[in-house]
Amino acid sequence: MTASRPATPAQRKIKEAIDARDALATALTKAGIQLPAMDIRTPWAEESRYALVHLGLCSAPVAHASRK
Repeated sequence: MTASRPATPAQRKIKEAIDARDALATALTKAGIQLPAMDIRTPWAEESRYALVHLGLCSAPVAHASRK
């Protein structure tokens, strides 16, 4: 079964950001890096002109631990 194409431009932009987030997470995992949080954010609630991959916030100890 194939996934249907998102109907609106905003939905397509969110789908694009989700795909980018997933690809980035896969690449980081292969490199041995794990971020504490990764999600998708849109700057406007009504209609998303674009979506952002939010890489989350982490403490300094967590950031240093991810380098190991």
